[in-house]
Amino acid sequence: MGAGKGWQRRGYNVAAMRELARSVLPRPVFEFADGGAEDELTLRRNELAFQAWGFLPRPLQGAANRDLTIELFGKRLTLPVIIGPTGLAGLFWPDGERAAARAARAAGTAYCLSHGSVCTLEALAQTGAAPRWMQVFIYEDRAFTRELAERAAAAGYDALVLTVDNQLLGNRERDLRNGFAIPPRFSPTDVAAMALKLRWLARMRTELPRITFGNYIKPGETADLKTLAGRMGGLLDPSMSWRDVDELRRIWRGPLIIKGIVHPTEAREAVEHGIDGIIVSNHGGRQLDGSAASIEALPAVVKAVGGRLAVLLDGGVRRGADVVKALALGARACLIGRPQLWGLTVAGEPGVAHVLDVFRREIDRVMGLCGISRIADLSPDILFRRQSPDLDDMAR
Repeated sequence: MGAGKGWQRRGYNVAAMRELARSVLPRPVFEFADGGAEDELTLRRNELAFQAWGFLPRPLQGAANRDLTIELFGKRLTLPVIIGPTGLAGLFWPDGERAAARAARAAGTAYCLSHGSVCTLEALAQTGAAPRWMQVFIYEDRAFTRELAERAAAAGYDALVLTVDNQLLGNRERDLRNGFAIPPRFSPTDVAAMALKLRWLARMRTELPRITFGNYIKPGETADLKTLAGRMGGLLDPSMSWRDVDELRRIWRGPLIIKGIVHPTEAREAVEHGIDGIIVSNHGGRQLDGSAASIEALPAVVKAVGGRLAVLLDGGVRRGADVVKALALGARACLIGRPQLWGLTVAGEPGVAHVLDVFRREIDRVMGLCGISRIADLSPDILFRRQSPDLDDMAR
């Protein structure tokens, strides 16, 4: 039960899929995913900042056929768009993480499981989705960091993604305004409004009582979501440092990726500490409001690492043109978070597949119009920097 018949036609781009998802979800749930920290300047700037670059096409280069294939950490992907970690995807569609992972596998791309997934990392592995990555933090309980890394290795995960910009919980004021809590609680007004959200309510009626943080359940302990949410918050540790990263590097033998780097100095340090990849990200604007947009930080990070590790980008990617710009500026691939949640909300696995196909078609079209046949041929010389209005004013 998604957004009704004809959703593929009406969901012709990511923005349209977002509106379809808004029509399906109760407002507190929609805004839990859609919102950012405080004034949401970084949230909006993430999207707006892509407008600072325009294209300089070379149509006479001849690009009758386009190849969107990339090689990343020894794996071949047929789409340079990866599904990034988003917590509680099972709140948007039953068994949401596994549905999205299957869509990623079918699209020929990677899927990164959130630490805060409803399903366990072992259950996700049972889908056979590959490449599959696992997100971890440096927890105050360092033994739990080791435990998740060892579980991911045992379950055959291809890469570990260490998120470093979540050492304190961001101040997400939309959630405060809506009274959103984990587990979700709905006011009488929200309940009355759910008369218009019957599709979501019908499919989630039996699921809501079972939603939990699967990776945090310990044998013999409660799976109560509120208890686990409190435990998760208490595990965050702002004292983490490169020393902890080095220890994780010793534990995890596969590709180790750090997500949440925007400063070129920290990018250079990642090279020195033997990291395989970094994701330029500000957590989708959900943590530090006022942080640089991801695409703004990307060029300096790419320059700082000098090709010594893979650089990826996460944040504000809503068009295939955004992906092409990021790749031309030196990213190897882009991650999407909210867009796949909108697809999941609208139609489950087919909805995520549709969002990935929208990106594929848009990337292919932009490359063809720019005269580019292969991802490897993208470079900064197909872009120019616009003389545009102040993005800070536009983001307000």
